Amino acid sequence: MKILVTGAAGFIGMHVSQLLLARGDQVVGLDNLNDYYDPQLKRDRLVRLTDKAGFEFVHMDIVNRAGMADLFAAQRFDRVVHLAAQAGVRYSIENPNAYIDSNIVGFNHVLEGCRHNGVQHLVYASSSSVYGGNTRMPFSEHHGVDHPVSLYAATKKANELMAHTYSHLFSLPTTGLRFFTVYGPWGRPDMALFLFTKAILDGAPIKVFNQGRMVRDFTYIDDIAEGVVRVLDRPATPDSAYDAERGDPARSNAPYRVFNIGNQNPVPLMDFIAAIEQSVGREAIKEFMPLQDGDVPATSADVQELAAWTGFSPAMPVPQGVERFVAWYRDYFKV
Repeated sequence: MKILVTGAAGFIGMHVSQLLLARGDQVVGLDNLNDYYDPQLKRDRLVRLTDKAGFEFVHMDIVNRAGMADLFAAQRFDRVVHLAAQAGVRYSIENPNAYIDSNIVGFNHVLEGCRHNGVQHLVYASSSSVYGGNTRMPFSEHHGVDHPVSLYAATKKANELMAHTYSHLFSLPTTGLRFFTVYGPWGRPDMALFLFTKAILDGAPIKVFNQGRMVRDFTYIDDIAEGVVRVLDRPATPDSAYDAERGDPARSNAPYRVFNIGNQNPVPLMDFIAAIEQSVGREAIKEFMPLQDGDVPATSADVQELAAWTGFSPAMPVPQGVERFVAWYRDYFKV
């Protein structure tokens, strides 16, 4: 198949593209290589793709309406994996316009490209952040997600609503994936694992928010990529058992699905830090801080829907995943 992967130079995008290329798919990777974090890391990820047969890179921003329309018309993709977005919960408080442009306007350009060019299936990145103020654990796709606590979360909820509209109006199969705290080699420098590892190796303090009383469903990147590809291979279909009177958020009479992808094993933040300390071989200097605006104290994924749909659920133990990241970090930065 010919597959468009937006955000291909990103953390998840690189790993998904590698899986698709390894099985023989043709991948067109799109990225704007912006400077939200060091573009050199993005370029280095791209090197791992451009040296493989079947990969073509397009340097473009999804906000470019005409460019996106021309790309879809020229390439006639079979399927699309949309991972490009302005990431980061906290940054959305400082720079909200970037999120509207990329996550709302850009996503609409992807939907329009799929609609007008016969795309068989659109799989797109949502986020566990859509659960917002929910406190019932584990988070389930059957729960309502109407109380976001950051603009980033609101844009991801908007993506799910926009996708459903296109599924309903144009019979475009769409599947949204709610990622839970993705970590691993080649990860983002603004994420906790990267920040903590760098600080510990540098002998600098780490900021531990909510006085350390945080719990996250940390999910290893290889599990995320495998889940994305498995979902891509099974296009969403209308649910014949959908009950419009009950309005279950996880169901629809349109070809629309949404799934959690999480490790289903929430880990206290202090245990996560201990795993980093063990792998690095040094103790962290900890500065305990209050909970940040837009953040939530705990996440936990119910992945029964994903397992039933694909036969797959993430399973990488956090200590092993952290050890692999630290090994990559030491090799990449030569420390």
